[in-house]
Amino acid sequence: MGESHKARKRFGQNFLHDQAVIEKIVAAVILSAEQTVVEIGPGQGALTLKLLSDLPASASLTAIELDRDLIAPLEQLAREHSIFRVLEGDVLQIDLMGLRESLSKPLTICGNLPYNISSPLLIKLLESQLAWEKNQRVDASGSFCSAMVFMLQKEVVDRICATAGSKSYGRLGVLLQSVFDCQLLFDVPPTAFKPAPKVTSAVMRMVPKANPQVSSVTFAPFQRLVAAAFAQRRKTLRNTLKGLVPVDAFAELGIDPGLRAEMLSIEQFVALSEQLDRDA
Repeated sequence: MGESHKARKRFGQNFLHDQAVIEKIVAAVILSAEQTVVEIGPGQGALTLKLLSDLPASASLTAIELDRDLIAPLEQLAREHSIFRVLEGDVLQIDLMGLRESLSKPLTICGNLPYNISSPLLIKLLESQLAWEKNQRVDASGSFCSAMVFMLQKEVVDRICATAGSKSYGRLGVLLQSVFDCQLLFDVPPTAFKPAPKVTSAVMRMVPKANPQVSSVTFAPFQRLVAAAFAQRRKTLRNTLKGLVPVDAFAELGIDPGLRAEMLSIEQFVALSEQLDRDA
């Protein structure tokens, strides 16, 4: 569907067409018979069609699409499949909490994310996960999401999944790993897309931790501290966190202030932010 549609740079569109890659992504998404799947940016429907082919009748699929020129063929597809519906709009503006509440089950969220919105969208999804817990909406219907499977620029996935001590380890990975278990599944070459991007992509899965290391209450100071720590990667914590963290807090927590941010574990960042929160 929509084969004649020209990809738009302002929407960050690169349409996936490699069937083998599509099948691997869908296999990573479909994990149970009664899933509530939300696809972000279905585009020409490459993933959508395969999802509809493989999802059982007991599942549901909701697609969120911003490009108005792609809505009509998607809506036609929805008329042909009772488990499918389309929401037109910018996912960064859509009330995801309201969507989760209306669907009554944890969401399995997937998509080939436009590179230009990937970081703010991932943070929005993280905040939605925490907010759902805060509002005590956790009951028999479970949490905000059960899993997320996304295709992103490989460099971004490497940063998200990096561990302390590596050059890829940074702000986004620390924030996301405090709430999700993040796993790189496989790489995707530029030739899998039309038009072909200039970079390699990768598919990753994020699953909410049973015991996240931050909450909706502690996330704001945690995010502020992590952003400050990585703002100047070559500087030590003593310099980047000056004025945020009391000098004696490092000694109290057994953290060397002469280290750079990339050497700290997520647990250490959490401990520092909790100290900051107490002294605020």
